[in-house]
Amino acid sequence: MKENHNTAIYWTLFVHQQWRMYIAATSTGLCYVGSPNKSFEELSQWVMNRIPNPVLLQDDKRLHPYAAELTEYFQGKRKSFDMTFDLYGTSFQLAVWNALREIPYGQTQSYSDIANHIQKPAAVRAVGAAIGANPVLITVPCHRVIGKNGALTGYRGGVEMKKQLLRLECESLLMERSPLHA
Repeated sequence: MKENHNTAIYWTLFVHQQWRMYIAATSTGLCYVGSPNKSFEELSQWVMNRIPNPVLLQDDKRLHPYAAELTEYFQGKRKSFDMTFDLYGTSFQLAVWNALREIPYGQTQSYSDIANHIQKPAAVRAVGAAIGANPVLITVPCHRVIGKNGALTGYRGGVEMKKQLLRLECESLLMERSPLHA
């Protein structure tokens, strides 16, 4: 007889300046970064729909390393994330999410670019759906994907968040290149 093992999902409320979002991890790595200013319900629903036998446990200390990397990102001090991930998705979604992680800081790519990158050029809509299902905002940078015409398209955290993240990255790069920064 097979035993049902519970999966511990550790969570905390990440707060940095105006940014307030729930983040969660398993013992393996970060599995969720929520939309800003959303209730705990968003995290809870995501966990219940995707993780077998979940047990939600608040653990600020365990989530501190992830929160620290996010803070460094928001301060313009971090261009990529070193953290481990525990992503729950189909093999297609995982391929898309891995492609997103290769988009350089401060740059954007189109949905078509991502489809071509994963060698599925006809799967632009499916790429869009996979990007929309990205459970770890910011750390898997789906905000760097824009429409082929340059338009900012939908984003789970809202188009305003997408604008803010792209602006933060551009401003950070400009500051870095400024002669006054040296």
